[in-house]
Amino acid sequence: MKILIVEDNQKLAKGLKKGLEDEGFAVDTAFDGEDGQSKIESRRKDYDLVVLDIMLPKISGLDVCKNVRDKEINLPILMLTAKDATEDKITGLDCGADDYMIKPFSFDELTARIRALLRRPLPFMPVELNMHGINLNSTTRKVAYFGAEIPLTLKEYSLLEYFMRHPGQVLNREQILNSLWDFSFESFSNIVDVHVKNLRKKFSKNDGKKLFETIHGVGYRFKE
Repeated sequence: MKILIVEDNQKLAKGLKKGLEDEGFAVDTAFDGEDGQSKIESRRKDYDLVVLDIMLPKISGLDVCKNVRDKEINLPILMLTAKDATEDKITGLDCGADDYMIKPFSFDELTARIRALLRRPLPFMPVELNMHGINLNSTTRKVAYFGAEIPLTLKEYSLLEYFMRHPGQVLNREQILNSLWDFSFESFSNIVDVHVKNLRKKFSKNDGKKLFETIHGVGYRFKE
């Protein structure tokens, strides 16, 4: 899952970014409303959720929220604000926000609310995936291969889940980078190749079958 944080307090934004990355999310940041709105509009398919401060330079969070909703961008939006008056909450929700948190807040509560928002489309995304002897549970984040639990790093897990949710599709390196890493990574980085190589080592049998196929000059495909 990929999250955009739009927050002008750079110390807070960077702290949230690190904390959410430790939880397994890919995270981008924007430090003013104009940049935040631009990223939402141009990269809407890359993000799963937006954490949006209200008091922002250039364009307020309320206006950003209203503007993207007017363009029928339906990404979940969780608003952050120092304002705790009931009318401020109502204004934020009326602009199209899905949830609302007041600063200061608990990081654990923030992650719980993020996960609650991200669970909403789950009727269309099964919690448990089973393919080629691999069992992946997106709630517990446990993965087994022919019944034996396989330890994975956060990025290995995210990459495996991404492959298993797109079986048979040719995924280029840029698609994978944009979905699982923040935009500071260069598209020519070999980080995707390294992680695919690690997955191949952990999910290999002696029958010669390749679960992670290399499509030369393009990227990879997980066997359907």
